[in-house]
Amino acid sequence: MKTTKTPIDTALIREIANLLSGSDLTEIEVQNDDLRIRVARTPAQVTVAAAAPAAVAAAPAAAAAPVVADPAVIDFAKHPGVVTSPMVGTAYLAPEPGAANFVDVGSQVREGQSLLIIEAMKTMNAIPAPRAGTVTRILVANGRPVEYGEPLLIIE
Repeated sequence: MKTTKTPIDTALIREIANLLSGSDLTEIEVQNDDLRIRVARTPAQVTVAAAAPAAVAAAPAAAAAPVVADPAVIDFAKHPGVVTSPMVGTAYLAPEPGAANFVDVGSQVREGQSLLIIEAMKTMNAIPAPRAGTVTRILVANGRPVEYGEPLLIIE
């Protein structure tokens, strides 16, 4: 019995990869008869390097930038002021591209104030502050995927 291999359709693979990169998905698998294609990617990791005190003093504008920390390094999930994601989606710190962020580190917020937006299934969901306080850390980067229960920011 002679078996024939199905030719690899690189255009199809490229199209699936483009679909993957244009969405919040990390993996797509397609199967048609004996042909199965799986395309996967790992989400980009956000890493933070500690700045030298002299560099912070020399660049006061950089101090206003949000503090983005890798939650794998520091566990903020148990922090009493943590605000977690109520859904899976993409986090946006501003209401639209080029606009100012809803909040920055040091911002005073009131209960119910919008902190950020999570896009899920093409719907923009405002995430309200659960309590009043000061934003001390922003734990997500703009435009990055978030998981349910993932720490987003800290309000103290």
